[in-house]
Amino acid sequence: RSLVVVHFWAPWAPQCTQMNEVMAALAKEHVQVTFVKLEAEAVPEVSEKYGITSVPTFLFFKNSQKVDRLDGAHAPELTKKVQRHASSSSVSAGTTDGAKEDLNVRLKKLINAAPCMLFMKGSPKEPRCGFSKQMVEILNKHGISFSSFDIFADEEVRQGLKTFSNWPTYPQLYVAGELIGGLDIIKELEASGELDTICPKAQKLEDRLKVLINKAPVMLFMKGSKQTAKCGFSKQIIEIINSTGVDYETFNILEDEEVRQGLKTYSNWPTYPQLYVKGELVGGLDIVKELKESGELLPILKGEN
Repeated sequence: RSLVVVHFWAPWAPQCTQMNEVMAALAKEHVQVTFVKLEAEAVPEVSEKYGITSVPTFLFFKNSQKVDRLDGAHAPELTKKVQRHASSSSVSAGTTDGAKEDLNVRLKKLINAAPCMLFMKGSPKEPRCGFSKQMVEILNKHGISFSSFDIFADEEVRQGLKTFSNWPTYPQLYVAGELIGGLDIIKELEASGELDTICPKAQKLEDRLKVLINKAPVMLFMKGSKQTAKCGFSKQIIEIINSTGVDYETFNILEDEEVRQGLKTYSNWPTYPQLYVKGELVGGLDIVKELKESGELLPILKGEN
């Protein structure tokens, strides 16, 4: 039942080197997990067998069976998956009581994973039962910010949570680690007007974008980060800004699809990178190049123009 995590990587990809460091840190934390690095291009038959089309890609194996996969350099997601699979594969030495205790610890962590947690059948985008679908619709209608857990993905959690919370059916909604109830209770709370006071509200996307744009006097929305640009345009714009010596912050749009799509509409600018100064859009790479050539870039970045 031990977990094996295989990293298909390439020495020429900086994001792979970065993820190797993440793996090394995870290996220290999860000594019972085996971490393996495979150079994808050196083992083409293996890469082909498992459909490896880009690096980094991570495969998770238990009992020689592939149980999960992660494509791309997403450190938080890798950490989450390792923790989840490692905890479900750890067999406590000895008694069932030990196993129960381990499961209860895991359930507490899941329940507290977000201020508002929904345990449901399927996902918010694809609910797999009518009750879960109705629950998601109510939460979305009230603009409630919530995370979810698909109980079909983990039989241990599905059965264990019923006993843990003494609640026999799904969906189940938790706020601040406390069980609120199932669909009927949520409908009653909605009818009485209490639902809005109990559950945390989602920040509207427009408000969130305003906050991000104004996070620093000079903000660059790009693919990747200052240290590791993930496209040629982002790399070029960083080199230009760096040459001015002006301090700036970056936001990696590859890590947040909502921001990536929403900002295009909000700013009426369809491509990335996008540069903002004091909350105002300056433009993309071409505009920044023109400003540099005309000598206007530095005064604009300093907020003088």
